[in-house]
Amino acid sequence: MKKNKKNINSTKVVKAVNKNIRSSTRKLSPILRSIVGKKADEAIRDLSFSEKRISKDIKKTISSAVANAENNYQYDIDKLFVTEAFCGKQIIMKRFRARAKGRAAPIVKPYSNVTIILTEKQQEIKQDGPKS
Repeated sequence: MKKNKKNINSTKVVKAVNKNIRSSTRKLSPILRSIVGKKADEAIRDLSFSEKRISKDIKKTISSAVANAENNYQYDIDKLFVTEAFCGKQIIMKRFRARAKGRAAPIVKPYSNVTIILTEKQQEIKQDGPKS
């Protein structure tokens, strides 16, 4: 496991975690999958036009990661893109609703954690090989 952490630190990686987002992982996952592989500014633009309520919190997390990259590591903002975006379960608030005949129906209010990992894209040097 230490090898994996060493590889992450050797590349130019920036991470931002948003804890206790009031939404389920089932609702977050499709939004996070849609932004993976995009440039950071494109992902923020797409989330700002999204109709999902939770996209505002994801947009804040990406903005935080971009700010971390700029202030802590002096990375170029234009070269940043979303490498990974995933969510995990947090606590679940359990409530109940009174029903007929003295019964109760459960109400589940899940929370989630969102982690976004950005990387700085390196310029690729094109090498012209022999033409055959």
